[in-house]
Amino acid sequence: MTFDAKSLLQAAANVAAGQQYPKGALYLVATPIGNLADITLRAVQVLQLADLVACEDTRVTGQFLRHLGLDKKLVALHQHNEVGGAQQLLGQLQAGARIAYVSDAGTPAVSDPGAHLVSVAQSAGIQVIPLPGASSVTTAVSAAGDTLAQGFRFLGFLPAKGVARQTALREALIPGCSLVLFEAPHRIEALARDLIEVLPQGRVTLCRELTKQFEEIDTIDISLMPAWLQANPHRQRGEFVLVVHAQPARDDAATLTPAQAELLKALSTHLPVKQAAGLVADVTGLPRKALYEQALQWRQEQP
Repeated sequence: MTFDAKSLLQAAANVAAGQQYPKGALYLVATPIGNLADITLRAVQVLQLADLVACEDTRVTGQFLRHLGLDKKLVALHQHNEVGGAQQLLGQLQAGARIAYVSDAGTPAVSDPGAHLVSVAQSAGIQVIPLPGASSVTTAVSAAGDTLAQGFRFLGFLPAKGVARQTALREALIPGCSLVLFEAPHRIEALARDLIEVLPQGRVTLCRELTKQFEEIDTIDISLMPAWLQANPHRQRGEFVLVVHAQPARDDAATLTPAQAELLKALSTHLPVKQAAGLVADVTGLPRKALYEQALQWRQEQP
């Protein structure tokens, strides 16, 4: 199968050339997350017009541009040089250059470098023009079928250490809100164990290698994650996007069992009310605000 880059470039020009592409502007170009066919014609047109392309990895972006039939000057801008590199690009933007910035895959500045560059450009009065495109976050959410979700929180990559990872998960849980996580294959088993610890009755949609040839999307009980990973050795390869399904929304009032009430009373006797309520909320999953108000009421009722 041959790929006609000239036809693609011409199609992009035909469709998108009528728009305005000001000079001295920073263009944030979303690139495919795995499938080259997901590039937009507008993105192709901007990459054609760019005076230079700043990118996370010149090798990855160079190969990507060659697929499109483009040969552009590339400048590396990644997490290790973004501060100094942004200042150098700023001078070229102020001189009137069109600069396109791309990360290795997906949208710049979303769990990827780019935010500092955008901030510097905006502070200097440079126009920043984002181009939407493929997103692993919205792709995964759309395939999750989470009927309880009233929205979602994007957490990206969680802390590497287990205790910090569990804490981050507990703090992020909001009734009626799903969580979107990224994870690398070498840490997916550890994440599975922590999810079971934090939300043993929950559901999760596992998206592996989204948009690629061996894409796999499954929705399962969180408790079944270790078995799912072990069922196929290929499942511990490739990048993961996970959607932790929302828990049912609870009433603001905290309905405590007798044991929970005794625990809250005991803790609030010896600890600050806010701290006592937080500890009980971590253990029971009940809303902190309602526990705080209940403990405060008990404290005020004491002689």
